[in-house]
Amino acid sequence: MKSSRVLALTVVAAAGLPAPAHAAGPRSVPGVCTGAAPVVCHYDVGPGEYDVNVVLGSRDAAGSTAVQAETRRLMLAETATEAGLFTRRAFSVDVREPESEPTIENVGTPGLTLTFTGAAPQVRKITVRAASPRAPQLFLAGDSTVCDQPADPYVGWGQAIPQHLLRGLTVANHADSGEGTASFLADARLWATMLPQVRQGDVVLIQFGHNDKQTTAEDYRANLTRMITELRAVHAKPVLVSPPVRRRFDSTGRLDDVARHLNGLGVWLPAEMRAVATGLNVPYVDLTADSAALVESLGVEGSKSIYLYNELRDNTHFSGYGADRIGLLVLTRLAELRVLPPRAFRAGAI
Repeated sequence: MKSSRVLALTVVAAAGLPAPAHAAGPRSVPGVCTGAAPVVCHYDVGPGEYDVNVVLGSRDAAGSTAVQAETRRLMLAETATEAGLFTRRAFSVDVREPESEPTIENVGTPGLTLTFTGAAPQVRKITVRAASPRAPQLFLAGDSTVCDQPADPYVGWGQAIPQHLLRGLTVANHADSGEGTASFLADARLWATMLPQVRQGDVVLIQFGHNDKQTTAEDYRANLTRMITELRAVHAKPVLVSPPVRRRFDSTGRLDDVARHLNGLGVWLPAEMRAVATGLNVPYVDLTADSAALVESLGVEGSKSIYLYNELRDNTHFSGYGADRIGLLVLTRLAELRVLPPRAFRAGAI
């Protein structure tokens, strides 16, 4: 390990005991860092929200550093630093158990793990503190296209969006693979676990459709309506997000009806979701239309990189590149709808 990196990481170990989530005061949390490429740092903290400040760079060497938190959540895009120059960045992290998908046990480790990756990671200083209990959260309820995927090469778009958000807004991703509206409500590890954590003013994005293949229009509407009603009861801000398209082209080079979420019962799920949003006056992100425009603009060949086609012949789940593109579509609409304020986003993100 280079001497500059050793100096950087000895700064991390601040005096004092680990602060519990939402503890008062400015005390930083001590941590232990190991490795060189990647650099992995662990903090013995309980579940909750934490603010992280990092100084990237080295006195002696150029660097190129990206940051992940917990199970492959993308917190900072790869950032270049010249030798002798340093860059400060900050972000907020949701620490929870399990740290990946809610129904998958024994993934990761208790506490907060930060992983500094990239072509040449250089870390000068890290400070971790409990976030303010008044800090807003962005909750995600959805399926495998949204969730914190535990294993490469899968990446959910909810895993990619934190890198575009500034410190002070935490992404709490409760999405889970294989879930539809009914199963998400029925499993005690999902809706019943997430809902008590939602506070007044928090934004909750709800995206379902991929696994509602046999859901009737009436049940789909009823399930979405229940979610909205229960969120409004705790004074949260629900937002409906229609499902992104699958990569299924017809002979004319257009996405077919199944790609656009006509389910097995002949129900146009995005249209049903839009009707619920309109009827209940809920913000609606038409991710089906936005992702269709993106995928069709790239064409049959170009769109393969959005999905895991090249790796797994998978036309539903996203690559890292694709998850970022889809996530940016969502964030752009949230900004346009003024669901999230401009101060929530990193410069140049949208």
